Amino acid sequence: MNALSEHSVVSEPRWRAGGFLQSLGPAFWSELPAQPLPEVRWVARNDALAAELGLADWLQGERALQVLSGNAPARVAPPLASVYSGHQFGVWAGQLGDGRALLLGEIDSPSGVQEIQLKGSGLTPYSRMGDGRAVLRSSIREFLCSEAMHHLGIPTTRALAVVGSPQPVMRETVETAAVVTRVAPSFLRFGHFEHFAHTAADAAALRRLVDAVIERYFPACREAPVPLLAWLEEVARRTARLMAQWQAVGFCHGVMNTDNLSILGLTIDYGPFGFIDGFDPMHICNHSDHQGRYAYARQPGVAWWNLHALAQALLPALGDGDPRQHAQALGAAVEPFKAEFDASLQRLLRAKLGLAAEHDGDPALIDDLLRLMAAEHTDYTIAMRRLAAFSSAEGATNDDLRDLFVDRAAFDAWGLRYAQRLRDEHSVDAERRARMNAANPKFVLRNHLAEQAIRRAQEGDFAETQRLLRVLQRPFDEQPEHEADAGYPPQWAQRIAVSCSS
Repeated sequence: MNALSEHSVVSEPRWRAGGFLQSLGPAFWSELPAQPLPEVRWVARNDALAAELGLADWLQGERALQVLSGNAPARVAPPLASVYSGHQFGVWAGQLGDGRALLLGEIDSPSGVQEIQLKGSGLTPYSRMGDGRAVLRSSIREFLCSEAMHHLGIPTTRALAVVGSPQPVMRETVETAAVVTRVAPSFLRFGHFEHFAHTAADAAALRRLVDAVIERYFPACREAPVPLLAWLEEVARRTARLMAQWQAVGFCHGVMNTDNLSILGLTIDYGPFGFIDGFDPMHICNHSDHQGRYAYARQPGVAWWNLHALAQALLPALGDGDPRQHAQALGAAVEPFKAEFDASLQRLLRAKLGLAAEHDGDPALIDDLLRLMAAEHTDYTIAMRRLAAFSSAEGATNDDLRDLFVDRAAFDAWGLRYAQRLRDEHSVDAERRARMNAANPKFVLRNHLAEQAIRRAQEGDFAETQRLLRVLQRPFDEQPEHEADAGYPPQWAQRIAVSCSS
């Protein structure tokens, strides 16, 4: 029997149709129902997020299963698929859009208005050559990673549930269909603005979109002399801080197209992502990225490129005047990205090394550690976590950390500098260890952990997905009962390849 009494009455969520985009007019979206799936069943549910949204009881019921699979309407106006455009792998791709996603509506929550979106709910006018479906494999990966990122403190869309179906879906091989329910204040992307500047060539719609976004999501910018420029600067700063967080935790997005960057500075569209195992600045997590455009070390530069693409798209929204002056003003608005990224990354890396104050030599100390790790492909997460136990006492050997490095002499030389740096600021090892363990996660969603959950789920056993979710919701805790999840990836994990196919 359901956890709720069979006589309980569970109220429907208080949906509001369409969300933010619906108010802007039909040029921004298409209205259509989801396409149903046969024999749907729960794969995973995020009870913690459901409680935050006030949906804890509702999510346990059959009605929720049918709504979140696309088999039943949400009792509001039909869902919406939004149109956008974008640059993919640096090349203008023209019109794109929600090719397999539908916005059910929005609900109020203690953290503000949240949009509820189904991914994998069937064909839309923007599906192009796709089938509108998502598969179980990618849906589980997105469900787990978006929640892992949230609990790491990194801005992200969230995942409420995954529903599975035996309906076959063809990718490289035949897989089965799934629908993931995504939650965010907004799913707006850089590509929404590019669409109306380039593909639609509709300056009035572009200005309407910009004004509405500022009004709803960036109200502090309304009082600026030129609200659009103040808003673009804030977008640049949020993007910079997000990139710094990705780099600090060792996260690779894998497909940073302009249609995959959030206007709110959220991590969005989890496809061929990956957390670095052995540290390699040029690590490419996307098997489809043959040129390495989206390699780990290149992510900040790609974000900078994407911001300039957004700035170019906004040129018509500035109205009359000298186009060259407008272009210069837009370029100046994204310029703060560089200083914001550098300051944010240094702050995060100092925290990872437990440095309480800022000293001139810190960037070199940090960079030399990363170079040493890169030379040997030292496991990034394990090394940073073990660093917390470093003893700054004279003569300490720090064998547990030292054993991670083949070049012991190079590590010893660096360790002497680090120990002296800690003593210079009178660091107390026990206090520093606590700070560092709150900055260096013990658990991240390594590819082999996701793969193990996926394989079990493909066999009809979804318990591993739920167990792994609970582990990832406490990434900084020791959790000794889950020690294996914090270990080195097995040899077979090197053969895991993730690509844009999902």
